[in-house]
Amino acid sequence: MPMWNPWHGCHKISTGCKNCYVYREDAACGSMIPSSEVRKTSSFNLPIRRDRYKNFKYPSGTHFRLCFTSDLLIEEADPWRTEIWRIIKLRSDSKFTFLTKRIDRLEKCLPSDWGDGYDNVNIGCTTENQDRADYRLPIFLSLPIKHRMIMIEPMLEPVNLRQYLNPALIENVSVGGESGKYARPLNYDWVLDVHSQCIEAQIPFNFHQTGSYLIKDGRQYHIPRQYQHDQAKKAGLDTF
Repeated sequence: MPMWNPWHGCHKISTGCKNCYVYREDAACGSMIPSSEVRKTSSFNLPIRRDRYKNFKYPSGTHFRLCFTSDLLIEEADPWRTEIWRIIKLRSDSKFTFLTKRIDRLEKCLPSDWGDGYDNVNIGCTTENQDRADYRLPIFLSLPIKHRMIMIEPMLEPVNLRQYLNPALIENVSVGGESGKYARPLNYDWVLDVHSQCIEAQIPFNFHQTGSYLIKDGRQYHIPRQYQHDQAKKAGLDTF
């Protein structure tokens, strides 16, 4: 699944969110640009690049992860977003998924022909605590979107999603802890609770990573980055 990052930079907009994921991914790519600085990247037109035979380098059916080290709806990128929508529409044969903490900006950022949503776009609304869930998710559910997911990451406290778990609107829920040297711990009981909520609502659930510190049965474990996804998978909670 290619990661398509048309621009670099993501400002912190919530005291509940550290940008450790952004910084880590930028560092992995050798970026020396401060994450507070928003600019186009060299991969801006990645999905429509062609080979020497004029075919798309990424074939039909490719699933692009969009802006996973930034945010598609960041204000500073407003002048470039129209072109991104054009690329997404041109590649209607492929799927695009993006996550955002700025769901309250989506309506003003949509293209004129959006209608009730593009078939090939999956939007994930991220929350990290109950306050942000109660602010963002009502907005998320009110907007014209074909494919929706809820992402609780980094999960910083218990979150009750029951009033938002409409299987006609939400396709899946994913939970993860925070990574990095200064990560706040994830309590496994919080994960189990959201898992139960999703089972009740018959919505697929995914525990995608433990984070650096996991509390289970009253004991805190430090989990190195390379094992966080595998350890989450071994919990056997995934239903998709």
